[in-house]
Amino acid sequence: GALLTSRILWTFSAAYRKYHDPEYLEMARWAYRDLVDRFIDKEHGGLFWSVAVDGKPVDAHKQIYGQVFGIYALAEYYAATGGKKGDDQASALDQAVAIYRLIEKYASDTKNGGYFDSLSREWQLDKKPQASLLGIAAPKSQNSHIHILEGYTNLLRVWPDAGLRQRQHELTELMLTRIVDPRTHHLVLFMKSDWTPIGEEISYGHDIELSWLVVEAAEVLGDPGLLARAKKAAVAIAKVTNAEGIDLDGGVYNEGNPHGLTNTNKEWWEQAEAAVGFLNAYQISGDPQYFAHTLRSWKFIQDKFVDREHGDWHNTLKRDCTPILGVTAPNGKFFPSAKVSVWKCPYHNSRACLELIERVHLLTESSAKH
Repeated sequence: GALLTSRILWTFSAAYRKYHDPEYLEMARWAYRDLVDRFIDKEHGGLFWSVAVDGKPVDAHKQIYGQVFGIYALAEYYAATGGKKGDDQASALDQAVAIYRLIEKYASDTKNGGYFDSLSREWQLDKKPQASLLGIAAPKSQNSHIHILEGYTNLLRVWPDAGLRQRQHELTELMLTRIVDPRTHHLVLFMKSDWTPIGEEISYGHDIELSWLVVEAAEVLGDPGLLARAKKAAVAIAKVTNAEGIDLDGGVYNEGNPHGLTNTNKEWWEQAEAAVGFLNAYQISGDPQYFAHTLRSWKFIQDKFVDREHGDWHNTLKRDCTPILGVTAPNGKFFPSAKVSVWKCPYHNSRACLELIERVHLLTESSAKH
């Protein structure tokens, strides 16, 4: 899948930028070649969702979620390696910009704002929405918009284009006015084209993830008024997440609705986002309870999610923190839970660790000055 390769490309590029370990650069280059050689649609542009072992497309539709992770990763590779004209790194930026332009041309909703989730291989919008990555047939979702925001933020860092800046400003506004419900401080997960909500589901992990990504986007844009609003929203989201979406042991629940919890499993990525989101809320507010929440999240990760026997983090735990190691099919065959899959990879946990390192460094630096 292009998503897996993009996330590996981002992770090892970010790690190389931080540590300058040549082995990380080697892995990043390997992922870059895999993404460009196997997933770029040379006929219609953009990235295939998945390909077979021989490189032939399996799922060729243009899932915007997958496209923006390509942008996110290619921009990071460019930033990590300092591209020069004619080399891989410069080409990475060209590829990222090309995907951005395709998204703006075909996936942007010029009537109601925001972006459609999914288009055909030829970048045509389906009249009847297909089931989203999260299983709901809806033309728009918070999940795509969160990661468009993230991908555009990273692209803006290395390509300060005026058009991109304007689109990112509009998108940040949409996150604060259309996707975050001002009454509940939860995200609206699915929407019709005109932003009418579909369903009442709550994803606590996506809530806390957006809380810090929207602040990051506003910081890169450099708009003080927008940043102040993003920070206010981030602290409100963190407060509600802690009140409604965290178990007594510090783990983030999977899902709920206005009536209570609907899925008490705990997935790896939600824990990673909580550790960063609560520390972000502490940095904004100075309220020590959020620092305590971060420490609790980190301890939960260390005690329950890190797989001390086989490495990496477990994918999913039950509410009692028993690892879900796989599923048994009706025919009795056992399918083990994947450490690496289209979805499970180093992205969320590596990103969280890198964010925590940087933020703690800033906090200790500030403390030392005072």
